[in-house]
Amino acid sequence: MLKVNRYTAMAVFHDLIVAALAWSGAYLLRFNFDLPQNFQSEMWRTLLWVAPLQSLIFWYMGLYRGIWRYASLVDLRRIFVAVLLAAMLIPLGLWMFRVHAIVPRSVLIIDPVLLLLAMGGGRLFYRLWKEQGLFGEIKLQGEPVLVLGAGEAGIGLSKDLARSREWHQVGFLDDDSDKQGRILNGIKVLGKLESLPYWAARLGVSQAIIAMPSSTHQQRKHAIDLANNNGIKALTVPAFDDLLSGRVSVSQLRAVELDDLLGRDPVQMDGAGLHEQLSGKTVLVTGAGGSIGSELCRQIARFSPKTLVLYEAGELALYNMEQELNRAFPQLDVAYLAGDVRDDIRLEQVFAEYKPNVVFHAAAYKHVPLMERHNAWQAVRNNVFGTWRAASCAQRHGVEKFVLISTDKAVNPTNVMGTTKRMAEIVCQGLQRPEGTRFVIVRFGNVLGSNGSVIPKFREQIAKGGPITVTHPEITRFFMSIPEAAQLVMQAGYMGKGGEIFVLDMGEPVKIVDLAKELIRLSGLNEEDIRIEFTGLRPGEKLYEEVLADSEHTLPTPHPKLRIAQARQVAAGELQAMLDWVQIDTPNSDDAVRERLQHWVPEYMPTPNAH
Repeated sequence: MLKVNRYTAMAVFHDLIVAALAWSGAYLLRFNFDLPQNFQSEMWRTLLWVAPLQSLIFWYMGLYRGIWRYASLVDLRRIFVAVLLAAMLIPLGLWMFRVHAIVPRSVLIIDPVLLLLAMGGGRLFYRLWKEQGLFGEIKLQGEPVLVLGAGEAGIGLSKDLARSREWHQVGFLDDDSDKQGRILNGIKVLGKLESLPYWAARLGVSQAIIAMPSSTHQQRKHAIDLANNNGIKALTVPAFDDLLSGRVSVSQLRAVELDDLLGRDPVQMDGAGLHEQLSGKTVLVTGAGGSIGSELCRQIARFSPKTLVLYEAGELALYNMEQELNRAFPQLDVAYLAGDVRDDIRLEQVFAEYKPNVVFHAAAYKHVPLMERHNAWQAVRNNVFGTWRAASCAQRHGVEKFVLISTDKAVNPTNVMGTTKRMAEIVCQGLQRPEGTRFVIVRFGNVLGSNGSVIPKFREQIAKGGPITVTHPEITRFFMSIPEAAQLVMQAGYMGKGGEIFVLDMGEPVKIVDLAKELIRLSGLNEEDIRIEFTGLRPGEKLYEEVLADSEHTLPTPHPKLRIAQARQVAAGELQAMLDWVQIDTPNSDDAVRERLQHWVPEYMPTPNAH
């Protein structure tokens, strides 16, 4: 039921007056504004029936459900249909109510034309007045801005900018030659992206909005670099897969982040396959409060599992996830369980009660320098023994798939953390049987913004005025976003048949010093404001990370960002001896641990500064 308020009443009154004027105007036009006396009385007599009848039809057709300020082509189409219906029903209505009057046929044709123009024009006039004023084309208030990208996102953003008092769009820039010189939403496409410096100088523009969410990462990065290199502040709209509404608004604008410069093209996921693996299933995530574990939980929740089980040793991290998921997925059945992956009794209890179908094992100690000194044995116990406990428990309880989150530091490792992750891989491969649980291993490098990564540390150092500390001018790392890593882990988990080590395509390595410089620039500062200091490599750290060991070979998969590594196999007797060692409760010294690690993982070569 339509609620009648003063705006609805005003709209009805407007259309009633317009209907009367259109009917009178049709008579005047029919007789060239020299209306005979007898037709004057006919006009007034029929008007008393025509105007109310048309108003009833307009109400019935839903013309008063919309808001004039947002009138669109949909509203114009509805008006057209309503006016056409009224034009057909008026002669019938006059006949049914026996209104004996002679109505010229031309009046019946002219009236709907005038009515359509008046009703549609009135709404358009009101929208123009509310959005841009009567002289919207020469709107000058607000900060002048150029929009880079004249596609659907750019045009949608342009419409929103027209209503903004903060911004004043002065043009589009787009590399599509078919669009250049055209007028879109009243704004001209001035030229190619490369002409940004020229138009910025000519029009006094100091800010540009990059509206290219469906373009490749390289195209977006080129636009960002073009703006930054010419002293123009760059803003951007969300990525394409974030625009769920299909509309871009001013409220979604944000400053360019490091992810925009280092990010990659969206991951193509097998939605049907993942639905088959996750929807209606019980999924358990260990280390669910960490960077990767928490993102896995967010991604898995979108596939509507029967139950999502979060297993986490840190109470605060578990609490934070509880607050977040309860808000984002209130209908989802989620279990928040505190527990350690080394605790076999707790694992048995959880697996027996919840009977998970799929397990993502993200629990691990990952910080290289911390694990290198004073904590080497704890790295072994958590990363190797904990993986064995969780994996063997999954096998006993008939879990369909067990996905181990590994690291590129497991390739030719030079530190304790990377070596223990390689041993965890060996454990999962050793547990693989022709039947039963399928163990899938996924290796990838650093993720942007993860707990303990350099980026939060650099941001904190910049906030304090510097300096930024980098270990070595030549140190490089692979980076990907946390959502991309989680999506590829899920994709690899679905594709895995058992025993494979999937390697994620990490793209090109990035120099950490270049990363620091980008963060300084994105903060609106320069290297004179924030110094960069080199502190030397930390224990267990190496200059370059490798994706695959020298002795390994890779096989392609149907997914362009996933390959399979053929790793060195370990004999069953050797695996059992390794498991016997990691079960020892007595602490081992760091040196003793390193010595034994070299025995179990011959490719492990400790760095000189590890001691």
